[in-house]
Amino acid sequence: MSHSKFLKAVPFLAAGMLLSPSLLAAEQLRVAGNFPTDHSVSRAMEIFKEYVETESEGEIEVDLFPAMQLGGATENVDQVRSGSIFAVFTSIAYFSRTVPDYEAVSLPFLFDSREQAFEVMDGPVGEHLDQEMAELGFVNLGYGELGFRHVTNNLRPITSVEDFEGMRIRLQPNEVHLQTFRALGANPQSMDVSELYSALQQDVLDAQENPYNIIASRRFHEVQDYLSDSGHFYDFINAVANKNSYDALSDEHRMLVDEGMQAAMEWQREAAAAEEEEWRQMLIDEGMEFTSIPDELRAELREATAGVADTLAERVDPEFLELVMQEAESAK
Repeated sequence: MSHSKFLKAVPFLAAGMLLSPSLLAAEQLRVAGNFPTDHSVSRAMEIFKEYVETESEGEIEVDLFPAMQLGGATENVDQVRSGSIFAVFTSIAYFSRTVPDYEAVSLPFLFDSREQAFEVMDGPVGEHLDQEMAELGFVNLGYGELGFRHVTNNLRPITSVEDFEGMRIRLQPNEVHLQTFRALGANPQSMDVSELYSALQQDVLDAQENPYNIIASRRFHEVQDYLSDSGHFYDFINAVANKNSYDALSDEHRMLVDEGMQAAMEWQREAAAAEEEEWRQMLIDEGMEFTSIPDELRAELREATAGVADTLAERVDPEFLELVMQEAESAK
């Protein structure tokens, strides 16, 4: 080809390159999480990534940042809010100050089983929360299981309500959680989980509460002696995207994100349920002294914290609170 003919062909070659799907830059979705890499939530992120990348035939690339690579949960939520990352996997507690109605599904001893908890969250209650999040610039992509939360401490086995008296215990930034332990006589302190291990190691705190999987995967058994099965709260995780970033996707890509998240959350729920007893046994094998909470003590704990729902009605929509209580009762 002569030099003049080549120059005439350049515009057509360039146009062909621009129109070729194989040469288009992939859409990048940055997704963060604060869970350790062996936790079921971090593994669910991998399932989401594989589904979206495979089904989009490379048109979408999902960059994962688990294990606090981009900071703690509070920072990740702020990053989603600003749009600097696409989505985050974290506990709903980190959205409770943005959407106070989340506190209604965090009431102490509200749920007796995970099946009951998800029947409530997968119905009108979850739809209401999703709408509130959307009005504030977030898209809820799905709910998974963090699980029933249990107390560990360095003071004593939990055998009575009085054992909580004066206990310096770390809690998530959720006012219902904090009020619950104040009602038990403890001294609760809100703290990001990224700071918790060192606070326990340095005796800044006596205690913490988390699902077995978090206690084990974050190795809190190294700095805590006593373990109970208090199960005082059931905690959900949610995958939340920046609404502007989500809406900017094509219809096809939004559908793939939705489908990928549904597959990831279905897998995560099953994995979390199947692994719960294994995590607890690991903690016992590692030397923690385990005390099971008898029904009588659980009833006393429930009675001691019953007033938390009354104070919550002053901060959230009373009609929504009533809906949560009704849905929880009907799901038993």
